[in-house]
Parts: sequence; structure tokens; C-alpha cells
Amino acid sequence: MAEAYIVEAVRTPVGRRGGGLSGVHPADLGAHVLKALVERSGVDPAAVEDVVFGCLDTVGPQAGDIARTCWLAAGLPEEVPGVTVDRQCGSSQQA
Repeated sequence: MAEAYIVEAVRTPVGRRGGGLSGVHPADLGAHVLKALVERSGVDPAAVEDVVFGCLDTVGPQAGDIARTCWLAAGLPEEVPGVTVDRQCGSSQQA
């Protein structure tokens, strides 16, 4: 990768324990965001060389590399690697 581009920044909705999103698997939630991002931006998924997610709580169903898991759950090219950033800030809004 010679150059990096941030095409758009999006985030999943903020939920709460036992709330309306509690039955949605994190990979499915992230996949929905990625599909919408690809559609909205018009970027060819084959042109993507890396996917980066921020995730505050990388345990349970979000453990491992949730960025790549979401990418694959969205049905996007399996050749694309992913990385998850677990930034621990006081407000949980920088992840």
C-alpha cells in the first residue's frame, strides 16, 4: 500500500446492555455498516487493501479481529486483511 485514504468515517449505533441491539451479533452490525459504506462511497471493494475498525470492548463475540470478521460477514473480498484498534479512552468515543 503506497498511500492510505480515508474515504468516509462511519460508526455503528451506540447500544446498551440488554437494549434493542442486544440480539444483533457484532459482526452482522459491522457488516451492515460496511455494506452501506461501500454503496454510499462507490468504492470498488476489490480496490480496498485494508479495513480498520475501532472497538472498545474486544471480548466475547467481538474478540479476535472484528474488523476482518465484519468485512467477511458483509460478503466482501476475502483477500482484504483487517485490523482492529482497541483504544481505551475515558469517554469510549475515540475507539
